[in-house]
Parts: sequence; structure tokens; C-alpha cells
Amino acid sequence: MPLVVIGLSHRSSPVVVRERFAFPEARIPSALQSLRQTGIADEAVILSTCNRIEIYAATLLDPQAAFGALQQFLVSCHDYREPLTDEIYRLSEPYSVQHLFKVASGLDSMVLGETEILGQLKKAYDLALKNGHTGGRLNKAFQRAFNVAKHIRTETNIQRGSVSVGSVAVELAEKIFSQLSDRGVLVIGAGDTSEKTARALLSRGARNILVSNRSHDKAVALAAELGGRAVPFDDWSAEFANVDIVISSTSAPHYILDRARLEPLMKLRRNRPLFLVDIAVPRDIEPEVNFLENVYLYNMDDLQAIADQSLKQRQEEVARCEQIIRDKALALLSPSGPRDSAAGVRPAFGHE
Repeated sequence: MPLVVIGLSHRSSPVVVRERFAFPEARIPSALQSLRQTGIADEAVILSTCNRIEIYAATLLDPQAAFGALQQFLVSCHDYREPLTDEIYRLSEPYSVQHLFKVASGLDSMVLGETEILGQLKKAYDLALKNGHTGGRLNKAFQRAFNVAKHIRTETNIQRGSVSVGSVAVELAEKIFSQLSDRGVLVIGAGDTSEKTARALLSRGARNILVSNRSHDKAVALAAELGGRAVPFDDWSAEFANVDIVISSTSAPHYILDRARLEPLMKLRRNRPLFLVDIAVPRDIEPEVNFLENVYLYNMDDLQAIADQSLKQRQEEVARCEQIIRDKALALLSPSGPRDSAAGVRPAFGHE
């Protein structure tokens, strides 16, 4: 049963498009159930992160028919009525398997070689597995992807000089404030990326970590780990007078901070520089806040420029990693006989 992939990522579409297709985790099991009930896919996994939204499907449909049906499913789920062209990519075997392996290995990430995506991919697979939406085809492909990622991490230098989203944010903060000692940090949303970013800032001298989350218990737990203090979610704006850096990563379907709300807060803090890191998709912070004096807002797409600076020293390992992935993909596919890859579409943005 062939494996196909359809999706959008930071390589193919801006955050303004990606955020329209993001799946809240709680919605994914029902979306997978609906997808399988349509007959489009026998097995499926949905991966939804800040940088990519992808559907991996094992299907009996012809690849081109599967692509059309999966795209229609995706746009219908999110009531997206604008045309999609280069924003979306479609892959069939062997490119779909190679793409899965690249994603798991961090080769398709904004920050080349990063490992955070592997955890996100494992979580997406586990969610589909526990809800009964995978079978022999996807189970084998994903387990092999995790093994390939481990092999590449240990046998190549692809992670040499690599940086995480957290360390990219630190570099930006240091450009704004010169040094981070005695800078206060407010974390809105208690997710993994927020925690890693906060820890990276702490390692460079930031202080007074405040954590706010809709689930106050989670905020208390994370604050304790970071040596900070939890703030009720309805009261976090009251802390703006004492913070310099805000990391926001909630799952809110709308902006939690806009220009109208921030402008009076800036006056209270006497217009001291404020660094806002919006790592949520959909975005948490209205882009118009950038027009306020001494406000510096960066979203996930903005981090790309800094990530690119560390790319050169790892680029020499890409060819070696890609050869490993091609060999591993061929080994996975060959026991079942040759696959019809004529419909495999190479994404214009990637390394395929």
C-alpha cells in the first residue's frame, strides 16, 4: 500500500498561510477518523507544528487521486477558500518515504539538523497509533524513520554548530539588549518550545522568569522547574512593567496581544525596549505591534534569517545524509517490490 504525503511547511508557505491550516492537538484524532472514514486513506498520521502541517497517508488510491482528495480534505477542515498552488507539496514513493526520513532527521527543518522535530514527529505518530489510525505500512515507515534519524545523528556531523529555536531567540535578544543579565522574561504558554527558549535565555543571564498558562497548574510546574513564578493567565499583562522579553506560544485561535492592548502598557514601562517572540501558529501577537516605538516582534518566519547564518558549516554534511536517506528508503521499499513513483512530485523548495 503506497505512502503519500501532502503538506505545507516553512519552505513552501509563509506563517500567514500555515496558521490557517494548523490542527490543535485535541482535534487531530477526530480529523484522522474523518479522513479514514472517507476512504481516502487506510492509515494516516497528521503532523502539525509551528513550521509544518503534513498528512502522511497509506492509501489504495492512485497517487494523483489521493493528492486531490487529501488537499480537498485539508482545505475543507479549515474552511480555506483561497487557491493553493506552490504553497502545498505532494509526494508519492519513493519521495514520500525520503521526505519522512528527512523530516525525522532535521534535514527539512528551518534550523538544519535540529532535534526538536523528531520529538514532535514521535508525538504525532503516537497519537495516531493510540487512536487506531495506523497499521503495518505507517508503523514500519515511522519506526524506520526514527532509526534513520538516530543513525544520522550519531554517524554524521549534521548537528555541528546547529541551533534551536531557543538559541535563535537568544541571538536576537542579545542584538537588542547587548547582554541579557538582569533582563526579565515572561513566558505565555507552557509548551516544550517555550520552555526550551526560556532555558536558553536563562543560560545567558536572563532573570525573573514568569510563566502564565491557561492551565495554572502547568504554569506552576514549569515556573518551579525554571526557578520562576507562575502568573494567572488573566493577569499576565500586569507584569509588563517588569519584563523585557516575552515568549508567547499558546494555542489560542486569535491574537492574545494586539496593538491597542500593548500601547498603554508601553507607556507604563516608560517605553523601555520590549522583545516579543511569537512562536505560536496561529500567531499570538498582532503584527501591527511592530509599529510601536521600542517594540521588537519576531515570529517563526523571522527566525529563518538567523538560522541561515549557521547553515554553511553544516551544509557539507547534507549530501552524505541524503545518500543515507536514499539508501534507507530503498531498503524499506524494496522488500515489497518496486513501487510506481511516476507520480512522485519533487517539492520545489526542498532537497529531494
